[in-house]
Order: sequence, then structure tokens, then C-alpha cells
Amino acid sequence: MDARKPRQLFFKGLWAGLKVAWPILSGQLAGMVLLGMVVADLEGWKLTEGIYFAFVSGLTIGYGDFAPKRAISRVLAIAIGLLGVLFVALVAAGAVRALNAVESKAGDK
Repeated sequence: MDARKPRQLFFKGLWAGLKVAWPILSGQLAGMVLLGMVVADLEGWKLTEGIYFAFVSGLTIGYGDFAPKRAISRVLAIAIGLLGVLFVALVAAGAVRALNAVESKAGDK
């Protein structure tokens, strides 16, 4: 088997899985952006800083350059974190499913 074939099968499977999950993924991304905008408004940050904060926090990077001070902003930051973790988990689940499909096709041969 050509060395590129499993990789192509993986990306085709991943793409197919992401197309199915796209409504959920886009809702999660939109939720993160909206919550980031609300946190920015509450904390007096620029809009772009709030969105940046949402993605850095939601994807569990957490540089620490922005930290909410108000209690409600911190609660929203927890919601952003949960949305981000669920987003990553859904993408990872799609990747695992695509890998399983590649392995099963490789085992059939």
C-alpha cells in the first residue's frame, strides 16, 4: 500500500466527521466569541482582547495576560473553558473515529 494512502483516508474520514459535527462546532465557536465579547465589555477590554481571551482560555492555553476581575466575568470564563474543552473533545473524537476507520481498512487487506 502506498504510504500516502492511510493519510489520505484519515483526512477524508476526519473531514467527513467534521462536516457532520459542524453545526455543533460552529455553535461552540460562536458561543466562545459571544462570551468573550461580553467579558470584554464587563472588564473594559477591547473587543479583540475579549475574543483573544476566550480562545486562549477555551483552548486551555491560558497565557495569563488577561484575567477577569469581576465575579460574573469569572463565571463566564468558566463557561468559555467548558465550551473550549467540548470543542477540542469533539474534534479529537472525530480524529479517533477517522483513525479507527483507517485501521479497519488496513486490517481488511
